[in-house]
Amino acid sequence: MLIGQPAEETLSGAEAMIKDGLFTRFPKPAYAVAIHDSSALPAGTVGYTPGFTLANLNTVSITIHGRGGHGAYPHRSVDPIVIAARTILALQTIVAREKNPLDPAVVTVGSIQGGTKANIIPDEVTMLLTVRSYKEEVRKRLLSAIERIAKAEAASANAPQEPTVKILESAVATYNDPGLTTRLVKVLSAGLGQSNIRETPPEMGSEDFSLYGQSGVPTAFLWVGAVEPKKFEQAKASGTTLPGPHSSLFAPEREPTIRTGVSVLTLSALDLLGKDNARTSR
Repeated sequence: MLIGQPAEETLSGAEAMIKDGLFTRFPKPAYAVAIHDSSALPAGTVGYTPGFTLANLNTVSITIHGRGGHGAYPHRSVDPIVIAARTILALQTIVAREKNPLDPAVVTVGSIQGGTKANIIPDEVTMLLTVRSYKEEVRKRLLSAIERIAKAEAASANAPQEPTVKILESAVATYNDPGLTTRLVKVLSAGLGQSNIRETPPEMGSEDFSLYGQSGVPTAFLWVGAVEPKKFEQAKASGTTLPGPHSSLFAPEREPTIRTGVSVLTLSALDLLGKDNARTSR
């Protein structure tokens, strides 16, 4: 069963396909396997992570409501830009001071929009946040703290109304079934060479591939190296961070990356689709 999923970057494709009857109109698969290119590995290599490999995601919008006016007379206004600035700084304490240091989490403000001119205090400012975690209880704690802090900072500045806090999109953490992952590592090590198969640490990125696992299908999400090996070693030796996916400078080493990706899917499919007695005889 090959899933041609749209809308992966908007985290809506997997959910739409499942709601449309992916596992009821068609036979529910025994396993689900996906691969993704990576700048953290040299081309020709494969990375795997048993257990959690990618994080929960929430995209949060916070609109701070102030009272606009002339920049020369700030006392006649309630400045949402100042409130937003204080909110951004206060949000940093959630991960630093409100969460167990052993539980991974990220709160990043990636966008702040407000104002049109130097001498005009705007009526409102909107911020966009990306929030990452693995555990569901950590996710809930982060979201609760974000809303609490935003409201408290607005209240302390005597804002005319509470901030508007919305969750725009969400994804659940991607969990690699340990048994399936171990099985694929053995197959890939035999087919591609043990030195080319590497265990990699969990990451804080997110994918909606996780929804297939949440639907009860054992999943394995694998990484395929995309960097020319010599360039990778030079960057590693110098401590240089290589551009990765979503960077305009990311340029995968095409031939070995594609070849390895095809080999990973082929070897995985041949093993998972084979009969049990055939597998045990290898």
